[in-house]
Amino acid sequence: MRNIRILVAILLLLACNKDDGATTTATDTSGFAKGADVSWITEMEASGKKFYNAAGTEMEGIRLLQTLGANAVRLRVWVNPSDGWCNKNDLLVKAYRAHSLGMRIMIDFHYSDSWADPSQQTKPAAWSGKSFDELKTAVADHTTAVLSLLKEKGITPEWVQVGNETGNGMLWDDGKAATNMANYAALTNAGYDAVKAIFPAAKVIVHLQNGNDNSLFRWLFDGLKANGAKWDVIGMSLYPTKDNWSALNTACYENMQDMISRYGSEVMICEVGMDQEQAAATKSFLADLITKSKSIANNKVLGIFYWEPEAYGAWKNYTMGAFDDSGKPTEALDAFK
Repeated sequence: MRNIRILVAILLLLACNKDDGATTTATDTSGFAKGADVSWITEMEASGKKFYNAAGTEMEGIRLLQTLGANAVRLRVWVNPSDGWCNKNDLLVKAYRAHSLGMRIMIDFHYSDSWADPSQQTKPAAWSGKSFDELKTAVADHTTAVLSLLKEKGITPEWVQVGNETGNGMLWDDGKAATNMANYAALTNAGYDAVKAIFPAAKVIVHLQNGNDNSLFRWLFDGLKANGAKWDVIGMSLYPTKDNWSALNTACYENMQDMISRYGSEVMICEVGMDQEQAAATKSFLADLITKSKSIANNKVLGIFYWEPEAYGAWKNYTMGAFDDSGKPTEALDAFK
């Protein structure tokens, strides 16, 4: 299976470089990141999903997003997923493709065999019986192994998340923040130190859900700070509706300013999304959030990543992408242009 995926990746890289009529510009590798989490893309391709530009020309999905204004990708990695998708080898395929297009890269460690989010932060099965000291070592070893694989291929991520939407910590129950903030801080530091050992210049992100919820962010980061945790960037998610996006953007903007002032941190909007059927409202939401982010002094907000915009046709029952059911982009990502 691994060899088949690598072959597919090579063929897709060749497709990236052929003349498909697309107009491209050089990727902006500095300044504000306009990114997309495309972690599903290899699995979608294996299932037969194809992607098309507005004119109906088939394109490789990451390159298509690049032509729409994206200059960065975000890629999740699981420890030992049962189906192999989003393991370190699948991550390498996607990272190599993005790297070959000159795009900036964020790696998102879930420290789980499957989804890690506010409702679940389940340890990998292979880590379930470990002591806490062994758990810290496992975090460091896994982080080191994944990033070393990228480094061997000449791929350098600009940002690395140590945990995904960890508003109540990670690797429950040992690292649940509500019951043991010190443990969560120690696990965060295990990941942080491992990142810096491989890529000293990479910025390490601690990422929480609900970027509009200032009380959550103050509670979590006050707790981390009190327990000696290290991070470079505070990451946020924001998933509004067409009816509340303006209010949530305002609250998120105020929260970003508070995080910068309170902790001296930079901020990244690591995940956003909205109903696929509300493309015009999504464009307005994104344009407003980009404007607000860029208005904050000293370029302290680093960028915005749309979560799985290429998902369409109710892929995995997800309906908050930015493509229509024919595999073409909606107007939502016009805000990136």
